[in-house]
Amino acid sequence: MKFLRIGICALIVFGVASHGAVEDWARAVLETGAGLLFLAWAVRVYFKQEQQLIVLPLVLPLVVLLLIVTGQLVFHTTASSFSTRTELQLLVSYVLIVFLTGQAYRTLEDWRGFVWFGMSFGFLVALFGILQHLTFNGKLYWFREMRFGGIPFGPYVNRNHFAGFAELVIPLSLIPLVLGRVRRERWFLVSLFAVVPIGALFLSASRGGIVSFSVEVGALVLWLILRRTARKHLLSGGAVLLLAFLMVSWLGVQQLVERFSTLQSLEVTAGKRASMRSDTWRIFEAHPWIGTGLGTLQIVFPAYETLYDGKIVNHTHNDYLEGLAETGIAGGLCCVWFLGVLLFHSLQRLSQPNGAFASTLQLSGFIACLGFLTHSLVDFNLHIPANALLFFLMATLATSEIRQPTPRSIVS
Repeated sequence: MKFLRIGICALIVFGVASHGAVEDWARAVLETGAGLLFLAWAVRVYFKQEQQLIVLPLVLPLVVLLLIVTGQLVFHTTASSFSTRTELQLLVSYVLIVFLTGQAYRTLEDWRGFVWFGMSFGFLVALFGILQHLTFNGKLYWFREMRFGGIPFGPYVNRNHFAGFAELVIPLSLIPLVLGRVRRERWFLVSLFAVVPIGALFLSASRGGIVSFSVEVGALVLWLILRRTARKHLLSGGAVLLLAFLMVSWLGVQQLVERFSTLQSLEVTAGKRASMRSDTWRIFEAHPWIGTGLGTLQIVFPAYETLYDGKIVNHTHNDYLEGLAETGIAGGLCCVWFLGVLLFHSLQRLSQPNGAFASTLQLSGFIACLGFLTHSLVDFNLHIPANALLFFLMATLATSEIRQPTPRSIVS
């Protein structure tokens, strides 16, 4: 279903370009787009009745979480029905996209197209981020004022959220390069797709992003060691990282160091972050079973705040704690279920010799998710709709059964 693949990629492009789709109008477009894609798919299946329905394992914990949040609304256990309803609508759009991804991406050729899209789009966003960094005039896209402030990089108001995006797209090019799965005539292009986003990630000066990228590299090295191929692929991986380092050096190491020291003073302090985590845990202890309601942290937090600095706390800078506070143990179990499915099925796919390149793509998806989930320990990228949507797509890549294309699908 080519129209589904185009539609899903178009939603990703729109979400990232619209500053992560964090504004109400952008979220509405994302939700409407997901609904229209589902409707178009349903109409096509109804009239043609030619495609086998696939329900991915990742869908089930998300559907149960939907039911829990719906229960919060029905039984009035949420601190804000409006906030919970708004988040529920967004969650429904995620579930629809994950479901549709299972219908649209089935063969190796399907996923190969998605990987090329991810690599090229990641390169363009990173290139834009670097250009904006070098010519920044205090405005997004050089013309839009930031009414509520921010530390932007690329189309994102917060550089840490650009880092979350980079963590998801870098493995798509880096891992095939390291594993030697790129044709010789395409090596330069794919290397460019890897080097520029890595350099942009470092230029963004996101500590969480750099640590998460280090986790991705460490996981890749560990995988190579376990497969006893580390020495064979060490040179190619080192060459890519060296090129990225040279690019950052060319743009200015001193400038990068100054950016680190300058931007840290503008962010939430370590003490405030620790206080927010502690206060969020207290919210969970007060509402352990079902939480305060999805999307209600900003409303509930002031009553539990112990270190007041005059600023509104809309997120905890820890997606896991925030999820526990808002959905309780019930939502936490859904999160554990989802992560368990992601880990189990990813490792299961990687252990099957169903084609070297398919396994390479699935390893890219798994390591991208690993880095992104690591960053979620110190930030709230899962509350950035564009990044959350891309994360679910990478999780689907990591866990799906990738079929070899049939002769009919090749012709069509």
